Amino acid sequence: MDQENISRVTEFVLHSFPGPAELQLFFFAWFTLLYFSIVLGNFLIVFTVISEPALHTPMYFFLSNLSFLDVCISSIVTPKMIADFLTEHNIISFENCMAQIFLMHMFAGGEMMLLVAMAYDRYVAICRPLHYATIMSLHKCTCLVAGSWILGVLHSLSQLVFIVNLPFCGPNVVENFFCDLPLVIKLPCIDTYTLEKLMIADSGTVAMISFVLLLISYMVILVTVRRRSSAGMAKARATLTAHVTVVTLFFGPCLLIYCLPFNSFLLNKILSVFYTVFTPILNPLIYTLRNKDIISALQKLKKRCVCP
Repeated sequence: MDQENISRVTEFVLHSFPGPAELQLFFFAWFTLLYFSIVLGNFLIVFTVISEPALHTPMYFFLSNLSFLDVCISSIVTPKMIADFLTEHNIISFENCMAQIFLMHMFAGGEMMLLVAMAYDRYVAICRPLHYATIMSLHKCTCLVAGSWILGVLHSLSQLVFIVNLPFCGPNVVENFFCDLPLVIKLPCIDTYTLEKLMIADSGTVAMISFVLLLISYMVILVTVRRRSSAGMAKARATLTAHVTVVTLFFGPCLLIYCLPFNSFLLNKILSVFYTVFTPILNPLIYTLRNKDIISALQKLKKRCVCP
């Protein structure tokens, strides 16, 4: 095809959840409430960890970074989705679409790596408690978090390189409420079958390797503690329950989307809502409801705010 005769697409049409005006208003109110809860809950954890000296430990350092990443992931797509519930034509520019793809994969890739770092922290804390302070130093924790961000950026660039220079000259309808890469890569005016497989292999491999590393670390922890005492086993289970739940909520939809691509657009939208809205709102609840340290810190914070 003559490149000079290609009329390049300058915007994409997003297809959010269909329904009458009344249902759109309900979606608008519901997701607005959820988004404010995400921002409030996660930033409350970040502020609590920063302000409470007793929480200046590696585990809560990682947790505060996880909360920040959850806000970032949700903020990339949720405000746009909420605004689109009030408009008839849901349009996004080509540049903003590419930015969504880049930021989504950067933050999601960073969160995958951060969850692996959190699993390593729990392994050291439970399996090598006498060396925990030495191994998980502030420098080591900072390097792990920085490494998570760097790997997230590299992963995102590897995804963006598949699509940014492709010739978009015709179809511009994305069957989701944001620029979902597996759907956008189907729109160029050339055969993208090979690129689709490479893209899915890239994201799927990153997600699968991270998930396998997490499973191995948790299995090693449980096997190690089982050899010691039943009391230690109970403590390990209590410690790991929150981590395993968060890992399942985050990796489940990702693995389904990239390792087992669905042809159902509605199912794809539901999975996308799950990891962009519901997972970020559930993480603060999972980590705080049964965490005595966080609850105690929140109570102290409340007292300082009420009685300064």
